[in-house]
Amino acid sequence: MAHALVSPNAAAYTSGRDISQTLESARGQVEERFLEGGTVLLSVMDVLNRLLNSLESVTTTLDNKEASDTSADLRATVESLTALPVTEENRQQALVSLAHTGRELRKHVSDMQETMRYLRTFAVTVKITGAGLAEFAGFAQEILERIYSGTDEVNRFATHLDSLDKEVKLATSFGASVSKGYADTVPAVAGALRDDAAKIAQHRKDLGVIAREVGAIARAVQSKVASTLSALQIGDITRQRIEHVQATFSLLEDFFAGEDGARLDAGARQRLQNVIHHLTAAQMSDMCANFQRDSENVVKTIASFDHDMREILKLRDQMSGQSDEAGGNFMRALESSVSAAHEIVKQVDTASRQADQVSQSTIGTAAKLSEAIGNIRAVKTDIHYMALNTNLRCSRLGEEGKSINVVTAELRIFAGKLDDSADAIVTGLPALEAAAGRVAPATDAGAGGLGESLTSAVVNIRTAANVMENELKVLAENGREVATKISLLIGKLDFQHDLGEVLAGCADLLEGVAGTDIADISDLTETIAPLDRKIFKHYTMVQERNIHRGIIPASEDSAPAPAETAKAENDEDLFADALF
Repeated sequence: MAHALVSPNAAAYTSGRDISQTLESARGQVEERFLEGGTVLLSVMDVLNRLLNSLESVTTTLDNKEASDTSADLRATVESLTALPVTEENRQQALVSLAHTGRELRKHVSDMQETMRYLRTFAVTVKITGAGLAEFAGFAQEILERIYSGTDEVNRFATHLDSLDKEVKLATSFGASVSKGYADTVPAVAGALRDDAAKIAQHRKDLGVIAREVGAIARAVQSKVASTLSALQIGDITRQRIEHVQATFSLLEDFFAGEDGARLDAGARQRLQNVIHHLTAAQMSDMCANFQRDSENVVKTIASFDHDMREILKLRDQMSGQSDEAGGNFMRALESSVSAAHEIVKQVDTASRQADQVSQSTIGTAAKLSEAIGNIRAVKTDIHYMALNTNLRCSRLGEEGKSINVVTAELRIFAGKLDDSADAIVTGLPALEAAAGRVAPATDAGAGGLGESLTSAVVNIRTAANVMENELKVLAENGREVATKISLLIGKLDFQHDLGEVLAGCADLLEGVAGTDIADISDLTETIAPLDRKIFKHYTMVQERNIHRGIIPASEDSAPAPAETAKAENDEDLFADALF
């Protein structure tokens, strides 16, 4: 007979209730520990997501098209800087050519001024000589006034050329100083910009490689965390199986209290109770073995996080520049070089503006000179015809008009010289305009000048540096938080400690109550069939059903129940079977 048959009925019931209470304590601990572990895992998953988002932000910053455009703009600016000495030399040659052209025109203007002085002299002579002739008095005054008018035009002409000459000399002087500065500084600054641009490109490339490495490790940890979350089902499974064992004891008590149980004698009750004790002991023992195996795998997986996090922290430090002797962020060094270049470029813009001003002023002067030439030619024509009319009148006066006739003939001759000088100036004006065009060659107005381009590059580089530093700071914080969470997780998910011992103790208790031998209840098959079906219906795992049938074989009444239950439960039990 079974070992349990020696125990009285009351003791047996008390034992079942006591065991249920012990199991309830274990179930509560399982639920609490696994709930706590799941919460910690979810928090780790959350911070891992933030870490990956930080990495994505860093990668986005590294791949930023604006940063690439800035690099392209910077390279174009470097090329423009490199070309500055040659450009300024060409500008200086154009200024020299412009000054030479201006001086050539000035010679012709001086000739015109000299001619106007002679004309004034002859006009005064005409006025004096014809003083005794009333008909010449007003005429001589009119000629003199026209000559004064022409003189004013020629002097204004000369003033325009003098102003132009001063602007050209100023631009030439400034340009010579700038040109010397270019020779001394441009090669070094351009070289520094090239070097820094290459360094930052390599640095961004290195950061990209590290970011991908961190991302790969973080995603691996993320996958492990997801697997661990899935493995935490062992906690839910363990809790359910404890509840099933508790339900088995409860159903047994209900059975004994019911009509079917009342028909059993004391011996039959003890034999049935012994079988139930063996059944629950077998269920608990199998559950402990599964819990031991699966929780051990969880702990091993969690323990492997430590190495992963050390790698992430090491790579994080590399990205933050903490292990880089050069300071890590080359953008700051590049910004310094760009700022130095910016000073040169400001000089470039100043020289360019002066050259533009000289060019525009020259073109304006050429237009004014063309207008002035027209006025001078008109004065010359008036003087010529006035002198011609005077000659005709003098011829009619005979001897009285002979002296005036000689002077007016000279007026006509010298007035003609004005045409020669005017023709020479008109011929030289296109050369003046061409020289002005070479002083300020056409540029891409949309570029905004080197100064504006470089200012934009400085702003973009500074912004990129700030964004990168901020993203790396966030990355460092998230990396540190992940490491902290992982350390906490290792302690929280050590289910072997205490919890495994509690479950093992419950299994030992049930095995002790059950004893070594199992009672024969084959004669009670029909009587306990309702109890058998109710217990069997509680199971959600194939293992539980197999263990149950290994101890209490299916009867004709109870055999179809699992199939019917499975059919009635439809997809939910099928899904549970597939999982467990």
